[in-house]
Amino acid sequence: MDEDLSCQQGATITGTSDMLFSFGVIADIQYADLEDGYDYLEVRQRYYRHSLQHLQNAIKDWNGEKVRPQFVLQLGDIIDGFNAQYSTSEKALSRVMKKFKKLSAPVHHIWGNHELYNFSRSYLEKSVLNSKYLQDQTLLSNFAGDQTTTEASAEFYYAYHFCPKTKFRFILLDTYDLSILGRDPSTKKYQDSLCLLREKNPNKNLNSPVGLTDYQFVQFNGGFSQDQLDWVNEVLAYADKHQERVVIAGHIPIHPHSSNNVCLAWNYEEALAVIHSHPSVVCYLAGHLHVGGYCLDSHGVHHITLEGIIETPPDSNAFGTVFVYDDRMVLKGRGRVPDLVMHYRKDHSAASCNDTVEITVAE
Repeated sequence: MDEDLSCQQGATITGTSDMLFSFGVIADIQYADLEDGYDYLEVRQRYYRHSLQHLQNAIKDWNGEKVRPQFVLQLGDIIDGFNAQYSTSEKALSRVMKKFKKLSAPVHHIWGNHELYNFSRSYLEKSVLNSKYLQDQTLLSNFAGDQTTTEASAEFYYAYHFCPKTKFRFILLDTYDLSILGRDPSTKKYQDSLCLLREKNPNKNLNSPVGLTDYQFVQFNGGFSQDQLDWVNEVLAYADKHQERVVIAGHIPIHPHSSNNVCLAWNYEEALAVIHSHPSVVCYLAGHLHVGGYCLDSHGVHHITLEGIIETPPDSNAFGTVFVYDDRMVLKGRGRVPDLVMHYRKDHSAASCNDTVEITVAE
């Protein structure tokens, strides 16, 4: 990825517009009442118990900001899958949510693979991790793909959009819409997902990418149904028409230069094709990778993969606040999360990595 070294940096802080609003971002808390351990490769240390303290510190920081964040995006993996093994899933979730209750702003929750290790989708739909009640109610009848919080079908996808301020829209995606995690094995989506996974991954261990052509086809990843992509296309078309700026968030990264070759959504190219057809999109926020990543793609979309709390040492942290302006968004990172400035595409037109763009490390 030498050709994308510039993607590790952000454009210089320029512009004189006043801040419009801000929001917090945090990913991969993965709390468990366990001693420290390591990732599945036995390489990177994980701080299961201390992740709760990191969250507490982040909340204290957000509550203490001069202008408090209007909301927080929790990018998925709120508790660790180990809780399921020890039958402590509900207890662990309760402890984390008790911390979040101290936050003086609403929290939008995204579902990651660890939510689905601990709970079924039907359980999550009725749980405190379903934040669809915060969605934009005024446009529910505008898009065929909008689903209510009481969606009866076992095939539902957990995705919604909201508008915190005029001309700005946020879309939360379900990156495990296609997955064998958390779905009833009798459903069509489960069967289709299992068929696709086995077609792409012949390994006995479906979490192993060894020998694969498409490394992302492992069980701990997932993808987007056509229905969900059609819905995203509709929402973005509305945003284009009304000259809105759009932030999209999902647990799994969708650009190979903001992640490694494994931690990508199964059909990330299809998702990118939809996003690239709409000039309203400013950035895509993700977690999942734990080490973080960034790229400004060929269409001028910023892809931010946030560093994970779970692999953050006790003497550091990993969260941030994004400050939104008329001409840019500025991520102020804490601990392992670097600062970054994201300028919008001028006149909602597509940019190119070949264009002349001033790039420096954000201070």
